[in-house]
Amino acid sequence: MTNNQKGILYAIVTAFFWGFLAIFLKIAVQKVAPQTVVWFRFVVAFVMLAAWQLITNPSSLKILIKPPKLLVFAALGLSWNYMGYMLGIHYTSPSNAQVVIQTGPVILALSGVLFFKEKIHKLQLIGFVVAAIGFAFFYSQQIKQMIGQQGQYNMGVLFTLSGAVAWAIYAIFQKQLVVSNSSASLNLFLFGLPALIYIPFIDFAPLAEISWVWWLVLFLLGINTLVAYSCLALALKYTQANKVSIIIIINPIITFVTMGILTEMNVSWIESERFSLLSILGAMIVLGGAALVVGKRKRLKKRSTK
Repeated sequence: MTNNQKGILYAIVTAFFWGFLAIFLKIAVQKVAPQTVVWFRFVVAFVMLAAWQLITNPSSLKILIKPPKLLVFAALGLSWNYMGYMLGIHYTSPSNAQVVIQTGPVILALSGVLFFKEKIHKLQLIGFVVAAIGFAFFYSQQIKQMIGQQGQYNMGVLFTLSGAVAWAIYAIFQKQLVVSNSSASLNLFLFGLPALIYIPFIDFAPLAEISWVWWLVLFLLGINTLVAYSCLALALKYTQANKVSIIIIINPIITFVTMGILTEMNVSWIESERFSLLSILGAMIVLGGAALVVGKRKRLKKRSTK
């Protein structure tokens, strides 16, 4: 298997795990405070990864003592990405947050143009415009569905957008760091620092009162975090960032389909989605625009080699 194939495979695994993540987060926040859910994700992922590295590669733990400066900024970005996304799901819904968070890859591509002087191509520019139009259309349709909850919905959208910006910051630094550092050692710090940052905001008393089912949900969220971000780091190591981004964009489709099934089943353990056909159309336009933005460079490279 070539490095490019490995990168694509790791990106697909990340997309799969992120597709179900939003749904489990919405379930967890019904019983556990958002900041506690975020903290628990980081703690479980850190403890499991640290235990594995302690056995297989103890020297990788040195990064916890003297981390690169870029890694500190990446960890800060990731810590808010988790919280912004969590609050976005809390105030809206899994599918809504999944659409809005896709602005992250678009912001990442735009940052390359603004800060790294990368060239913007015609289809990329069209992609930016299409994504913006799609987002405006999606938002206008969804706000109509939120009768009496417009303020809450707007708050959720703003939190999710802030999480998307934070993710782009994380991804920019991560792509630079993974060239000279192992993904496992990087993730040790990326999980460990946020776990420390959120401790002052956690009320541990309610955790003693939840049943084993909720503990299982929290544990699965931690596993999801470890697997998804470990695979993301490996994907960025083995293939181009634009390829990784375009594959990850498929993860909202997994969320949409799953939430559609759950809504049709009328389950009681998660709130039903409130989507119209026009909302779904707007979401597809957003994803299509984002795909154009992150996928153009790949096609140009292929053409230039012919």
